[in-house]
Amino acid sequence: MENGTGVRGASASLENDGARRGEGKMSYGTTTMRAERPGRMTAETIDGGERGYNPCDEYELRLRGLGIAAIENLAATRNQYDCIDLNDNEIVKVENFPRLPRLKTLMLANNRVARVNGEELARACPSLRRLVLTNNGLRNLADCDGLSACPRLEMLSLMDNPVSTKENYRLYVIYKCKALKVLDFQKVKPAERELAMKTFGADDGAAARAKTFTPGEVPGETAAEEEEKKKDQKPSGPTPEQMMALKVAIANAETLDEVARLENALATGVLPSDLQL
Repeated sequence: MENGTGVRGASASLENDGARRGEGKMSYGTTTMRAERPGRMTAETIDGGERGYNPCDEYELRLRGLGIAAIENLAATRNQYDCIDLNDNEIVKVENFPRLPRLKTLMLANNRVARVNGEELARACPSLRRLVLTNNGLRNLADCDGLSACPRLEMLSLMDNPVSTKENYRLYVIYKCKALKVLDFQKVKPAERELAMKTFGADDGAAARAKTFTPGEVPGETAAEEEEKKKDQKPSGPTPEQMMALKVAIANAETLDEVARLENALATGVLPSDLQL
């Protein structure tokens, strides 16, 4: 997989576990049920997890479908695993990792992940190459920024996260994760990497604008252009006739709430829709 051969099939096997490895190896089914109630990742939970070699010949700890709500106590693994499978749990934040220099693959599909502490993950797991976050709750492009801290991250899945529907999502993630070879089980092409650099690499604020959208902002418009546009705009507000109508309406108002509403309209210059001239 790391040499680019059979990437989709090998990568998909990380998430689907669709093989039976033989005697002394871990066998995998195709259906996993979530636990009925949230659980804790205790040292006992970790000690009781299934372990063996996965389809990618990685020594794996399997803790899927246990209702785990938070990552904790992973120091109990004693850095013995190439892969940790936490699919089908209730995890919200990817954080609280101890030092695990052996870990190469982390699977967190079908959780509730809304935040990834990429900087901590990079420090704790410097060998991390594959990260599966399929079907979680990452929403904004900015949620992917921390992953840029993982220097060896080659395979990443963010399929079925809300962020994957954002404009330029794929280009943005490729731009942030320089070592990435496979995104959402599709190879990263040289043309995509070049386009990502052109789109977000220039020092023009394009990357920052991709993360947030300000109502009324025109994408690509410079500060000078915005200032010039403001100068050309004619001032708007109530006409003298409208102001007089507001004052008359205040004088004829029958309730305190009506007086307050009309006085606020007079102060702000925003006319009530029901004002009759």
